[in-house]
Amino acid sequence: MLRIFYTAGVTPGKWLTRFAERYPQIELHAERYDADNILSLLGDDLADAVFLRFAPGQSPKDDTRHVIPLYEELEVVCAARDHDVEYYDESIPVAELEQYPQLDLADFPPEAGGVDAAMELVATGAFIARMPMSLARLFGRKDVISREIAGGEPSMIGICWPVDSPVAEALEEFIGVVRGRGASSSRQASVRQAQQQQSKPAARPAKRGGGPARGGSQRPRRQGKGPKKRR
Repeated sequence: MLRIFYTAGVTPGKWLTRFAERYPQIELHAERYDADNILSLLGDDLADAVFLRFAPGQSPKDDTRHVIPLYEELEVVCAARDHDVEYYDESIPVAELEQYPQLDLADFPPEAGGVDAAMELVATGAFIARMPMSLARLFGRKDVISREIAGGEPSMIGICWPVDSPVAEALEEFIGVVRGRGASSSRQASVRQAQQQQSKPAARPAKRGGGPARGGSQRPRRQGKGPKKRR
C-alpha cells in the first residue's frame, strides 16, 4: 500500500488517478489532513508521502526527507459581500488592508472550527482574512467574496517524502507521475518489462503445411520437360 496525505486546498486527484491507472497492482490510500503539522505523519510512519504548503524559501527539506516544490499559490483576502474590498475589480494593494480588522488563521485550529469558523466571522463583515487562493475556493461561501492581494505573500505547494522509505520503489514511481514522467520511462525494470510485453503485437499463427490453402486459385503446374514439337 502507498499512503498519501495532502493538506487542505491541494487537489492531487489527477496524479492519484494517473498512478492508479498505470500501476493497478499497487494499493493506493489518499486522505486529506486538516491538522497543523502534516510532516508529523512522516515521522510517525503514518504516511509515505505528503503534499504540503510552505512559504517560498522555507523548504522543509532536511537530512531525513526530500521535498519537491510543485507550484506557487497566490494570496487573496476574503471579505463579506458589500464590504469595501468588493469594489476592487481584480486585486487590492496590500497597504489598503491595514485599515480593516483582520483574522489570523493560526487562531483557528481544526479543533476550533478551522477555516470554516474563520469564514463565518468574515461573513459578518466585522473582519477580513488573508489566505491562499485554494483555501478561499475550498471554504468559499455565497456571502463572502475574495480578491487577489497585490504585493501579497504567496505560498508554495510541494510533495515531501522520507529519505529512507520501506516502499521506495512504489514511491519513486508515484513521484515520477507527479513530476510528469511518462509511462514508458518507468525506472522499475519489472514495470518496464510488463509495459513492453503489453506493447508488443500479437504473434501471427503459422500456416499448416507448405502447399496452397484449400480453395486457392493457383493452377497446377504442367508436367513434362518442355513444349511438344510440331511434326
